[in-house]
Amino acid sequence: MNPVVVLLVAAGAAWESEALTRIDGRRDVVVLKRCVDVDDLLAAASAGQADVAVVGIDAPGLDAAAVDHLRHHGVQPVAVVPSDAVDAGRLRASRIGIPGVVGEAALHLLPDAVVAAVSTPDAPPTVPRGAAGTPLGEPVVPGAGSSGPRGRTVVVWGPAGAPGRTTLAAAVAAELAARRRRTVLVDADPYGGTVAQQLGILDEVSGLLSAARLATAGTLAEGFTAVQRALDQHLSVVTGLPRADRWAEVRAGALDHLLEVARDQGDTVVDTGPSLEEDGLDPGRPGRNRLTLEAVGAADELLVVGTADPIGLSRLARGLVELAEVTGGMPVRVVVNRMRPTLGWSEKDVAGMVAGFGRVASLHFVPDDRAGVDRAVVAGRTLLESGGSPVTRAVAAVVDSLHPPALPVPGTGAPPARSTPARSTPAGRRPGRGLRRRTAGRDHRR
Repeated sequence: MNPVVVLLVAAGAAWESEALTRIDGRRDVVVLKRCVDVDDLLAAASAGQADVAVVGIDAPGLDAAAVDHLRHHGVQPVAVVPSDAVDAGRLRASRIGIPGVVGEAALHLLPDAVVAAVSTPDAPPTVPRGAAGTPLGEPVVPGAGSSGPRGRTVVVWGPAGAPGRTTLAAAVAAELAARRRRTVLVDADPYGGTVAQQLGILDEVSGLLSAARLATAGTLAEGFTAVQRALDQHLSVVTGLPRADRWAEVRAGALDHLLEVARDQGDTVVDTGPSLEEDGLDPGRPGRNRLTLEAVGAADELLVVGTADPIGLSRLARGLVELAEVTGGMPVRVVVNRMRPTLGWSEKDVAGMVAGFGRVASLHFVPDDRAGVDRAVVAGRTLLESGGSPVTRAVAAVVDSLHPPALPVPGTGAPPARSTPARSTPAGRRPGRGLRRRTAGRDHRR
């Protein structure tokens, strides 16, 4: 049996000499190179001569992208974590995809961990008891150990042709927040998000790109607050890509990780792109549409929106078939947008057209109210903030299907509590963007 070939990066840590001594004492393990830093490690791994990389968890540049690079070249990572922060080190290792972890005080176990990394290269990440609520050695369960009930992820998807995905996503998020549900609106459109522009958020740094950087570094849970823009007490926004060509900066899995973290805060509403096509030419470099596919795959509820005109309904029917192929037939809630009498057919007619193209859990109709939508967009506010509209009432019915309202207070007949939007405009004053500038959250680069 050939010995396991090891690359070592200690970044000047005191444990390096003992690690070398332990490895040299084994016939089945041999050190190929002591690398200066992570960049040197990645270059050495590219040669294809090593099997395992032993690296300090605090080594500068060690992140999920570096781990992916190692695995792409057949090198399995094993992390050495500080003795005074074993739990934190193991948790960070699990977040960047390193399953094999050895504490500095247990370096006698390092050779066995190196051999095990080669024999079980696809083992799931593990965390110590107490770090995420699971015992040492058990797979990480997303969301385990979080306090209180977790929120749900509502993904808004629709075919090409601007059926109103962003408008519906923002309206649903605002309605959930008005019901005093903590809500995060995530702009995950890989073709260039417009949620920030639609809601009048003056944002210099993309929340999605900031979250992707933190996810790569394994620190998204700690820094998630910094990537959100608070609109009121219950609603915040993770803004989207500032330019369509920056989709490649969001590595595979980053959005999925973001949505898992967001679930611990409350409900999440996700605005997506129109295409479900697998467009990656290289399996190691997924294409642009993976953002939409990740969002759809993470959905607890899928809202599919299409327009009520003949072209929109045709696209909606084809989209439902395509979506069923991607999700395996997951039930969806269909929203037919811009319904108007001038089209010449009734809601019953439209329901008959949509039926049979997918598993429809519920069907909703949103009337065409161009004046109301334009008023909200010009003011940079949600439809709910800009005043009463037939659209907001229709969206409330959609949210009722997602979260049925609470029963009235016994003996009073009072409806369930519903908060007033925090930025309602006094009578006679035209809503403006200045308040949004003051209430938007600050970005903290990491």
